[in-house]
Amino acid sequence: MSDTAITPEDHRFPCDNCGSDLRFDPGDERLICDHCGNTEPIAQSGPWQGSIRELDFQQAVSNQLSSEDIEETRVNNCPNCGAQTEFDPDVHAAECPFCATPVVTNTGAHRHIKPRGLLPFELDESAARDAMTDWLGSLWFAPNGLTEYARKGREMNGIYVPYWTFDADTRSQYTGQRGTHYYENRTVIRDGKRQTVRVRKTRWRNVSGRVARFFDDVLVLASKSLPKKYTDALEPWDLSALEPYKPAYLAGFRAEGYQVELVDGFTEARAFMDRMIRRDVKYDIGGDDQRISRVETQVSDVTFKHILLPVWLAAYKYRGQTYRFVVNGRTGRVQGERPYSAWKIAFAVIAGLIVALGVGFVIANTQ
Repeated sequence: MSDTAITPEDHRFPCDNCGSDLRFDPGDERLICDHCGNTEPIAQSGPWQGSIRELDFQQAVSNQLSSEDIEETRVNNCPNCGAQTEFDPDVHAAECPFCATPVVTNTGAHRHIKPRGLLPFELDESAARDAMTDWLGSLWFAPNGLTEYARKGREMNGIYVPYWTFDADTRSQYTGQRGTHYYENRTVIRDGKRQTVRVRKTRWRNVSGRVARFFDDVLVLASKSLPKKYTDALEPWDLSALEPYKPAYLAGFRAEGYQVELVDGFTEARAFMDRMIRRDVKYDIGGDDQRISRVETQVSDVTFKHILLPVWLAAYKYRGQTYRFVVNGRTGRVQGERPYSAWKIAFAVIAGLIVALGVGFVIANTQ
């Protein structure tokens, strides 16, 4: 384990011109100073530069990773949703970016596996807000007040959300049955008349075989702060565009610490692999229908990465209820809690009744 703590100060880069903090400029490989407008390129050399190295899964679960693969960050734990996010050291009170709960920052340390790669933000806050408000505006029953509140409200939070990726080589043996459809003619009586119909039947034959598949970058969310159905709906992520992790990409943004441990993440990845293997088995069995009796899989050469993916996040309290919205920081895809306006729903119901009564009146007068 490393004895060096990576603190929020390590993600702060002073401007060479005025000394203010630089921030990463989405869409460009540069840092920008909002105070004087100075820009600086992101360094392309040093210990953070290079290919994105996979780590050995068995070494990790046996606590045998090298010290360079471990870091310690200062994080704040939200008492409501449990999110672990970094705050600047001079901030003592804030709102949780995931659920808008007021929190008091602390100096809790989180010792974890270091990120190996990330996808830098492509969209800035303005573009993400436009995508969110356009999405809200497309919802028929969303309250107008919430849409306006989101459009004019405080800035969205740019957060790097933690994920695991897993690679594995799999070889599976299976037994099952291949079904072949055939048809027989059968005589039935319908409405007092004798008819001949074709009835489909299936002839089953025992089979066995082997399938193999290499899994590359099976993606598993390592956060519990947002509903998984929202983050899953932000996919696809272009993992081929991953950059080696550099603290400069985090300048001006927050990073969430992972809450799903490595072993639990692999359990979820393995469930996905098993589903894909069963699909491969059915394809290998062939025929018109398939039954799987047994699948035994050997998994080898398991490696993983801890990566960070960019999400713009908004959590608004509106009329006593919290609404959360997430935007893919590269594609602009939006997901969130669907709000409903009771007035709009009531108006739609009344309008529907009026239309139905009008149609009934017209029909009644034409008879």
